[in-house]
Amino acid sequence: MVGKVIFVGGYPGCGKSLITPIIGTFARVEMQKYNYQLEHICSLHHLGKIDEDAAVVMIKILTDLDLYNLMQTRDINFRPSDMSSIWKNPRTFRYIRRLFQPGDQAAMERIEKEKPILQILTHNLLIHGVPILKALGERLTILELVRHPLYMMRQWYLYIDRYGADARDFSIWFDYKGHSLPFFASGWEEQYLTSNSMDKVIYSLLHLSERSEEIMGELTEKQREQIIIIPFEPLVLNPWDYLKQLETSLGTKMTALTRKELKRQKVPRKMIADGRNMPIYRQYGWKPAGKGADEADELDQRRRFVAEHATPKAMEVLDRLCAAYEAEHWQSSSLAALATSRGAKFSLPQVAS
Repeated sequence: MVGKVIFVGGYPGCGKSLITPIIGTFARVEMQKYNYQLEHICSLHHLGKIDEDAAVVMIKILTDLDLYNLMQTRDINFRPSDMSSIWKNPRTFRYIRRLFQPGDQAAMERIEKEKPILQILTHNLLIHGVPILKALGERLTILELVRHPLYMMRQWYLYIDRYGADARDFSIWFDYKGHSLPFFASGWEEQYLTSNSMDKVIYSLLHLSERSEEIMGELTEKQREQIIIIPFEPLVLNPWDYLKQLETSLGTKMTALTRKELKRQKVPRKMIADGRNMPIYRQYGWKPAGKGADEADELDQRRRFVAEHATPKAMEVLDRLCAAYEAEHWQSSSLAALATSRGAKFSLPQVAS
């Protein structure tokens, strides 16, 4: 049933909630759909608890079911305050209209005629997304959003101790010597258990990035071509090349709604930190850029926050992660020149290599 599918993934705090409504303005693309079952299937496969063939079959069934339900406005979030609700989506009335359209077989006929593109939002996709690639084949585009580690640290730090302890954390945990650990701690359990909260964050990002690189190295060239990696910082300063790349991959086009949604997301912007002032962002530590601050000031402030809570050894790891990210995603995109052209002062911070 499902034709083209885009999975949008990335670490918590990478900016997925910014890009998904923008993609949802493209012709034929559906609103973002959180599917925790798909994420959990991949996590359990990552832990060796589900065979790959079973995971592949479940992914095929659940993606078909997601599209079928979307075409009838089933399993849709109507809570006005939630970012995933139809009221925060640029095509709100598409889903209200579907409430009153014929369903069941008529929904199948609309799928055949309209050829909608399913959009799934998930987490940590690269480290355990191989079953998704095998299930959906050439129909699949994976968009992995990446972000400078220092811009994600505060959100991770405010959340890390909820893993394995909070009843409202619905990610997969596993038991290790009587401790409930998050699935991504598999293979380095002792280090996770003996680390303080901030060190856990740093080492989590380290092991996640290493696992992602390992997975990418195991994919075929054709599979790697289905994966689009977009760095958050150049995206919010100048989004057009990335959006055109998505047009090509999805076989669709931007619409008049795209510019409106970009404006709502404050994209393009002069400073990376000039995001939307929303309660959910403030809850996880977002603050507006300081008056007169430049990009280096913002990063320095974030690094000082981390250093107050992390051990020196973990800070060395973080500095290496930052340097690697800047070398791969900032220098190659000429981020400094782009930011300066938009009126922002910019210089790359000096970190240990």
